[in-house]
Amino acid sequence: MAPQTCSPRLVLLFSGKRKSGKDFVTEALHSRLGADVCAVLRLSGPLKEQYAQEHGLDFQRLLDASTYKEAYRKDMIRWGEEKRQADPGFFCRKIVEGVSQPVWLVSDTRRVSDIQWFREAYGASAQMVRVVASEQSRQQRGWVFMTGVDDAESECGLDNFGDFDWVIENHGDEQCLEEQLGSLIEFVHSRL
Repeated sequence: MAPQTCSPRLVLLFSGKRKSGKDFVTEALHSRLGADVCAVLRLSGPLKEQYAQEHGLDFQRLLDASTYKEAYRKDMIRWGEEKRQADPGFFCRKIVEGVSQPVWLVSDTRRVSDIQWFREAYGASAQMVRVVASEQSRQQRGWVFMTGVDDAESECGLDNFGDFDWVIENHGDEQCLEEQLGSLIEFVHSRL
């Protein structure tokens, strides 16, 4: 069940592989739509905060794209899976608390259980957006395959989901990306 908060008009659930550009795309949308219209929500935020507290780590350093975060990634994934098994909606409920904007951009949807929670809580307002990028594009952004990370549910859980409302291709072609973002922004405005 969703916590007490303003009911959103639209919840865009972004998914994609590491270094596909999920954060880049959500930040681009946020900057065009404005902070009064939309909020960027990160499921990994409360996960990393709780993990840092329980393990005596620097929460701020776990938020950036650093080697510090990468050193703890595998154990964080394991720990997060344990939390989700006990309560599938734990992190979903945390990120929506107190959000008042009509549009929510969930930048890091990784599991079918996340999608199910948002669809149950917000119905047709929840839309799936898959950000895709070629391996070459991802490698140019610093991606290197890591066993136990890139083959874990946190990276592969939605590979065969197939029920995406939107697919954003982010292979490095700025004009193509702008056209896709324009279409998505048009859709967002139609829901306001």
